[in-house]
Amino acid sequence: MLLSTLLFAALVQGAPQFGGNQGFTMLRFGCAQTVIDRIDPLVNPGQAPSPHMHQIAGGDAFNITMPVTDIAKLAKCTTCGYSEDFSNYWTANVYFKARNGTYKRVPQVPNRDLFNDQYTGKTTGGFVVYYVSGGRNQVTAFKPGFRMLTGDPTNRKSANRKSQTCFRCYNAPNWGGDNAAPCQDRTLDTEHFPTKPCPGGIRSNIAYPTCWDGKNLDSPDHKSHVAYPVNGPHAFSGVGTGGACPSTHPVKIPQLMLEIVWDTSAFNNRADWPTDGSQPFVLSTGDNTGYGQHGDYVFGWEGDSLQRAMDDARGCMGASCGGLKTQQPAAGNKCVVPGRVHEERDGWMSELPGMEGMPM
Repeated sequence: MLLSTLLFAALVQGAPQFGGNQGFTMLRFGCAQTVIDRIDPLVNPGQAPSPHMHQIAGGDAFNITMPVTDIAKLAKCTTCGYSEDFSNYWTANVYFKARNGTYKRVPQVPNRDLFNDQYTGKTTGGFVVYYVSGGRNQVTAFKPGFRMLTGDPTNRKSANRKSQTCFRCYNAPNWGGDNAAPCQDRTLDTEHFPTKPCPGGIRSNIAYPTCWDGKNLDSPDHKSHVAYPVNGPHAFSGVGTGGACPSTHPVKIPQLMLEIVWDTSAFNNRADWPTDGSQPFVLSTGDNTGYGQHGDYVFGWEGDSLQRAMDDARGCMGASCGGLKTQQPAAGNKCVVPGRVHEERDGWMSELPGMEGMPM
């Protein structure tokens, strides 16, 4: 599920936004599923249920409300490959809508063979997380209490967001030889859901802003305190020598990106698709376009561990960055939190959770 070694080499050596391979740092690691639940401590704190279902990864401090504090001190375990990362990451789920109008949650392809096969096993669902820096003194790591949101769950039209979010249709398992960088080639990637069956699954990427106002850990809309670089919201464009920040948000922060591969293999029979031939997948927000893809983030790295890794100027990719501590997938899989809202999550259902009575 992770980008291949070939792709990493291409990104580092061929992409000017990385500043070549001098002092380039990329953390890439899997985070197992912490819980699937209809709560959202960022946008709807204290509300259970929240408007739509989420898939959550990271530390076990995730709850209906999360105080603006050092989350790493509240968590006891994490689902992530780096054991010092107690952050929480969450996105909308994807569902399949059958021709008879019922819904079924699409599972995530497990992450496996992380850190260049330095450990084995696979995660329980979840997704891959990336943090990218141009090297020493290039970015300022997030501060305790920091949180942000990218994307708009209510959007149903193209926002011309370029590389902020995208989907890719895999024609075969393990990408079928597809090693192009995420969200860079619009012949491969789209803002909307793929319109054809994807035998190898559907990959979605969510790239967060890379510029910060340097003052606020959050903002009322969870977006205004951060910004994309002035040359556009391109994935990875805010690091290294490229992606200048606007004057209102002068502080460069790590490029955070989520990568999820939805296992659509059980839903590729066109006889089950809508009779009009349209694609059958829908986000848990009720969005059948995919334009409303979004991601939430609450920072929770322990101490200075993230800054230390981002400052690693050796051209670092993987487990050795900054001397970070790692854990086996089996350990991460054990870190779960109980569901707070008790409702159907995995069976066939007549309506999406929270979308009852809404036109679909």
